Amino acid sequence: MRKVGLAFALVAGTVFVPVAATVQTVAADGPGVGTPWVVSLGDSYISGEGGRWAGNSNSSSGSVDAGGSAAYFDNATHTAETINRCHRSTAAEIHIGGGVNSANLACSGAKTSTFTSSDGYFKPGIDFYNSGGNQGQALALQNFAATHNVKMIQLSIGGNNFGFADIIQRCVTNFLTSPSWWKNYCNDDSAVTNNFTTTNVTNQTNAIKGAINNVKTAMANAGYTTGQYKIVVQTYPSPVPTSTGFRYSESGYTRQSTGGCGFWNADANWANNTALVKINNSVKSAVTGTNTAGNIVVLDLAAAFNGRRLCENTVNLMENSGKANWTVAGASDATEWIAQIRTLSTVFGPYYVQESLHPNWWGEKAIRNCVRQAYNGGAVRGGVCNRGTGLNANGEPNMTLV
Repeated sequence: MRKVGLAFALVAGTVFVPVAATVQTVAADGPGVGTPWVVSLGDSYISGEGGRWAGNSNSSSGSVDAGGSAAYFDNATHTAETINRCHRSTAAEIHIGGGVNSANLACSGAKTSTFTSSDGYFKPGIDFYNSGGNQGQALALQNFAATHNVKMIQLSIGGNNFGFADIIQRCVTNFLTSPSWWKNYCNDDSAVTNNFTTTNVTNQTNAIKGAINNVKTAMANAGYTTGQYKIVVQTYPSPVPTSTGFRYSESGYTRQSTGGCGFWNADANWANNTALVKINNSVKSAVTGTNTAGNIVVLDLAAAFNGRRLCENTVNLMENSGKANWTVAGASDATEWIAQIRTLSTVFGPYYVQESLHPNWWGEKAIRNCVRQAYNGGAVRGGVCNRGTGLNANGEPNMTLV
């Protein structure tokens, strides 16, 4: 949970008048009162994982370092993380500005339910977990919304329920350990396919429904009616192209050693046409099954990065893009919006392995543009987010929400 200031400040004063004594209570900000806020909940695709890097480079991390070493420091003094490895970056999509305040309660690695990772990191789910000072994201939202005028909750959840990280690891491992003349695909490995059986899809859809219902419960407990806020549930963008879109051949190991995108063509096609579709359909089904009050909408991001994906032949590494670094005009259109898949060799930095295959600085800023359009001045709406070219006045890639 991000440790935001929860000032339950009911300011009471007694005013004396000639006839009688009257007690007046000045309410703190809360449901429908005060400056509007937008709040993000969920996993790495909304927390800002990868948001330090504006493109990829194998020769100079400095040429793509947009966020600096403090990119994930979200405490009050920007000197540390409030929850280690949640990676709530400064580029995170929820910070739409324009007179609207924002809070990022999401956490990289989060699932629908709270857990502790195998390497000991606390991962708050979309639940009411409360132990030892650690809280689930639904409880954190409830506490925050009680004293802040929350108008929109942006939610990204479900990918980790389907084993996103393990699937990527299996696909890259299979690519690196089999030759092009005897390909070992991940899309037929039981450890991968078991995530997408009819039974598991149903189970995970129900888990996502539970998460959405927990958000609704948190807002009700904080004193909101269903007409005072909206939930925007976002789908997941495609991170790699299909087989015809790669700029590196299947032959050899260049896709991973240079591009950081170690997928066989067949696995990339499966990831786009099967895995991504099933995960996103599960998210959409969960929305349909919980939208009883009509205050939940979908932000469809599935194709938002098409043309700017990892190893796509329409973009390149920074050193091969013709741009000196990420600040040069046109860099956002010439470089990738998805972080390279990195190996354990990066565990000591400046990169993190967990940043692999996540939206980077440009990707986060592109989604932010669409989130602002979804907020729509408070008249929240859903839609399909599509990529444009160039940057807007906020330094974000131009996007349209239709």
